[in-house]
Amino acid sequence: MNFRKKEMKTTHANELKRNLQLKDLIMLGIGAIIGTGIFVITGVPDANHAGPALTLSFILAAVVVGLSGLCFAEFSARIPVIGGPYAYMYVVFGEIAAWFTGWFLICEFLLAVSSVASGWSGYMQGFLGSWGIHLPKALTAGYNAENGTYIDLIAALVIVFITFWVSQEAKKALRLNNAMVWVKFFIIILFIAVGIFYIKPNNWTPFMPNGVGSVFRGSSLVFFAFLGFDSVAMAAEEVKNPQKDVPKGIIGSIGIATILYIIVTLISTGVVPFAKLQVSDPMAFVMRYAGHGFLGSVISVGAILTLLTVTISMMYSLARLLYAISKDGLLPKQMQKIDQKTRTPKNATFVAGGFALFFAAAFPLQILAELTNIAALVYLMMVSGGILKLRKEFGKPEKGQFAVPLVPVLPIFSVLACIFLIAQFSLTTYIVFAVTLLLGFAIYFFYGYRNSEMNKK
Repeated sequence: MNFRKKEMKTTHANELKRNLQLKDLIMLGIGAIIGTGIFVITGVPDANHAGPALTLSFILAAVVVGLSGLCFAEFSARIPVIGGPYAYMYVVFGEIAAWFTGWFLICEFLLAVSSVASGWSGYMQGFLGSWGIHLPKALTAGYNAENGTYIDLIAALVIVFITFWVSQEAKKALRLNNAMVWVKFFIIILFIAVGIFYIKPNNWTPFMPNGVGSVFRGSSLVFFAFLGFDSVAMAAEEVKNPQKDVPKGIIGSIGIATILYIIVTLISTGVVPFAKLQVSDPMAFVMRYAGHGFLGSVISVGAILTLLTVTISMMYSLARLLYAISKDGLLPKQMQKIDQKTRTPKNATFVAGGFALFFAAAFPLQILAELTNIAALVYLMMVSGGILKLRKEFGKPEKGQFAVPLVPVLPIFSVLACIFLIAQFSLTTYIVFAVTLLLGFAIYFFYGYRNSEMNKK
């Protein structure tokens, strides 16, 4: 019974308006991808692992993400139903695989919301610090007794605000998020245009200070920077020509983001010795290091605005995911409740906000990023493997539908690449992930299995 499946719906009653084109998909992908990855994570791996060779880490992560994106594209063309990977797995592997894919997605979105809130806190503290305003150290970051930090107060407050905002003004929040893509471009172009004149090539020597292993380790961390590309695949029902434009949108947004990440990383490590980049607001720090404190403040304000909207988008997605899974009975039905005034799943939003509040306030950014990555890599591995099962049971895509090339070679390579990156994580990450996995088992077997809508069939 654990492998009970939903039927594959090759024809889907689409109630959404198909008005998105390729340019819209690329903007959507870039808007979702470029957030904490470029404004925050680019600093931490530099100082701890890869150094200037972090550019190679980004390329490696982009290859892994690109392979997964191809598999997403075929699924979105062949199974055009709401729910994304959760729905795909329900069709090809059955309920238990669908639940764990949904569970890993919940973990990814939840931890990503918390990570971005933590990164937002870092930029806000840097901005306040430039005006001589400083919080007590105990309230500046997640729990780390050695460093004297216990709770990230600003991250906690921003989660409370975002939860309230998404429960009331979700539609406006998502419109604002799209508008902020242009603000992101302005900030990045400003950083590149100024920073390029302060590069000292000596700072790139040695290019790979900690060896090849550090590049692999760095790629497992910066993988976080590409999360959000799946939003392109999930928009398939609103695209005029999804079979052609969805894969182009995925690869296009990943490609543009990769180029921007590489340029920003080269400038950052060229201006500032990599050992000094262990900061939570690296782009602003680079400007201040170069003697442009005002530009550093401008970048901080821009990052504060854009990171806030990314967090809103992720919270929105997380709440809808909880709502979708609860409709199948695998999570409590209370999360299905729709607020009659705002027409939003308010209960699901508050549940998402409560858990995000705990993680954002209590856990350091790097731990959050690692846990987000391992959860995402596991479900991406399942999606890539799912292509093999999809082809075996339902054959090749119809004419006009996107097809992953070189099956089974590319899906197998995608699975192996995900496993390789998973092998780079720390023991602490494995332990916490194992606890997360056990919790997922407990929720399914003690609640989801008994209350599943499939039982009624």
